[in-house]
Amino acid sequence: MSPDPRPLRKLGFLTIGLFDEADPRRGHESTLEIIALGERLGFDSAWLRHRHLQYGISSPVAVLAAATQRTSRIQLGTAVTPLGWENPLRLAEDLATVDVLSGGRLNPGFSVGPPVHYEHVRGALHPDTAGQEDFSPRRAERLIALVRGEDASDFAGTEGIEVYSRRVQPHSPGLGSRLWYGAGSLRSARWAGEQGLNLLTSSVVKAQDADDPGPLDFAAIQAAQIRAFRERHPDGERARVSQGLVVIPTDSATPDQRARYEAYALARTPRTVAPQGPARMLFAPDLVGTTEQLVERLHAHAAYREVDEVAFALPFSFEHEDYVQILTDLATRLGPALGWRPAGD
Repeated sequence: MSPDPRPLRKLGFLTIGLFDEADPRRGHESTLEIIALGERLGFDSAWLRHRHLQYGISSPVAVLAAATQRTSRIQLGTAVTPLGWENPLRLAEDLATVDVLSGGRLNPGFSVGPPVHYEHVRGALHPDTAGQEDFSPRRAERLIALVRGEDASDFAGTEGIEVYSRRVQPHSPGLGSRLWYGAGSLRSARWAGEQGLNLLTSSVVKAQDADDPGPLDFAAIQAAQIRAFRERHPDGERARVSQGLVVIPTDSATPDQRARYEAYALARTPRTVAPQGPARMLFAPDLVGTTEQLVERLHAHAAYREVDEVAFALPFSFEHEDYVQILTDLATRLGPALGWRPAGD
């Protein structure tokens, strides 16, 4: 077993930004209000999931641009942007712009691989190059280089009154150190370490990473990935890792809320007992309970014991007032019980 867990140093939360197709503005406004609440409660970070052709936020960078104008301190991140949907040069411009607007608070998280349901969207997404697109880590390496200030063009100078730069503008010098990679396998964790990135872990891993032929153990697999990442990272044990399990405290929840939270977790339990799909993805159980119960379960979790940063994931399908209760309990009860202190204290 790993050493005793370190006191929790940074507390964040992650949301999908669910909305009603008939009234999308309301859902987006709810997300912005939740981020502002997170800042008032002292959270260190707020992260947005990325959902294409679904009823969740499809453009986190745009929403975070709005959030920069409603907050002043909280770190703002994407967890994660799938680069198969993006042009790395254009994305680098958008990220740098939002980082400048935020005063250096953006934390872009990304992943690689073919877009989900690519066979159905390739004609709209990459109509002329669908068969030639490179969805390997090379696509991410392009983004990393551009964000860090490497040349995007071999021309710089003045033409008439127009002035051109070789590198992406605006250039935000600190943004390159705040890039995160969403890894779910040993291979991707090692790659992220070699690139000097920060590591985002979530509630899903690739089951084939299990070295033990015995029962599958999500926490042990994820802990091994974290250790592999740090072994390859220039900063070693100081390399940043954030864990993103679904954690739902019920201390101040009403009986109705507790019942819905427990039903939500129960409905998702079958996917945690065996690998899912051709990629053999293994999901972590959602954690629901009082602060005392959650502290016990987290302290026993092998991967949690490897980190001192978290971005607990909010459930997908709850109401605004549910998220208010969950965030308030996270910040005022669970976080402090894990050793965390609100920003500003």
